Amino acid sequence: MIYLLGGSGYVGEAYQALLQRKGVPFRNLRRAEFDYSDAAALTELLRREKPAFLINAAGYTGKPNVDACELHKAECLSGNAVLPGTIAAACAAAGVPWGHVSSGCIYSGARPDGSGFREDDPPNFTFRTNHCSFYSGTKALGEEVLAGAPNVYLWRLRIPFNEVENPRNYLTKLMRYATLLEATNSISQLEEFCAATLACWEQRVPFGTYNVTNPGQVTTHEVVELIKQSGVCRKDFVFFKDETDFMAKAAKTPRSNCVMDSTKLASVGIHLTEVHDAVARALRSWRRA
Repeated sequence: MIYLLGGSGYVGEAYQALLQRKGVPFRNLRRAEFDYSDAAALTELLRREKPAFLINAAGYTGKPNVDACELHKAECLSGNAVLPGTIAAACAAAGVPWGHVSSGCIYSGARPDGSGFREDDPPNFTFRTNHCSFYSGTKALGEEVLAGAPNVYLWRLRIPFNEVENPRNYLTKLMRYATLLEATNSISQLEEFCAATLACWEQRVPFGTYNVTNPGQVTTHEVVELIKQSGVCRKDFVFFKDETDFMAKAAKTPRSNCVMDSTKLASVGIHLTEVHDAVARALRSWRRA
């Protein structure tokens, strides 16, 4: 039995679909039914029911985007920094291994040589380093809280997408935004992300931090070209002049745009589709809401 926290969210629903498809017994522990932010209650539950594994897909992302986190800082801090520590303590006390959906948004840019950030590179888009978004700051704190915790995977997700139209889908966002920011990023195909993270547990790869992004990097213009070529959306895409223009006209907080290295995941035998191929495949199978 696997316990799933945050199963009603965008990522959590993908986990539910994966576990159902694979026939893996799981319990979607809904917060409306059980307050898993209560450390004592969660510890008692885990000790009593002894799930084989726990997946934490709960967190606070803000809707429609991270700008909302600037208005709901207490909820953001609680969901992204405090809750992981609560789960870690409960899982350690009950002897339950687990995995935490973290974020690559704790980075900005790339390494000095232009390559992607590796798992052991210190985050550079945090409260400790510069003017980051509140969301990114709390996700970095969440990783700090888990430093040294036993029997846990930290899976870094970046800008999820798939072939289904959804306000949380990166491809949908690009098609709906009036004006776009040109940037270079690593991104994660949603179903591949969930499958890869579950495979970490199924294959018993070493615990630790893994960048779970599709290999390579992609620019906003490249994704737009793939959208145009697919015929899914034929509008004239408009771009901001630069990030200064974007911040002045459309954003309340800075955005993380970064490149990540996913070779550690590949080194343990878990492979994702190259990023341009993954985007093109999603667009070939595009489904309207």
